Amino acid sequence: MARTFAEMENQRRRFEKEKEDAFEYGGYLFAKEALKLIDNLDRSKQILKNDEKLKNTESLNKTLEHLEIINKDLMSIFSKNNIKPIECLNKKLDPNFHQAMMEIEDNEKEPGIIIQEIQKGFLMKDRLLRPSLVGVSKKTQNKDEENQENKENSEDK
Repeated sequence: MARTFAEMENQRRRFEKEKEDAFEYGGYLFAKEALKLIDNLDRSKQILKNDEKLKNTESLNKTLEHLEIINKDLMSIFSKNNIKPIECLNKKLDPNFHQAMMEIEDNEKEPGIIIQEIQKGFLMKDRLLRPSLVGVSKKTQNKDEENQENKENSEDK
């Protein structure tokens, strides 16, 4: 009988936890899909800025201004729903939050420091919605070191 009561209590706790998670993270899939809006806005702004015909025109400035207002509104809505961007520039690469897409030679920063953000990552409370896609620093190799490494690799084979 004690075992049955203990089992019932464990089941009640599990259901409570599931109910809390459903309330807290119920919009997880929707939020993940909504990130595409922010990505498309950013891409649209970049395309407009790089268009030679539109450069330095009043219509470009107004369009970019309106896109920025929409972006701020989306970010405000995300913030109110505990969805926050991952700040990553000039921080150490953390595989829990960042995905390294490339290495960039940079002797001024220590290896593994994020120096370029390709796509912004987001968290929903403490859960990862999407990792940041980043470029990380690496030390510049001089030609002698590269030749030495190539010789060692060919000798090992």
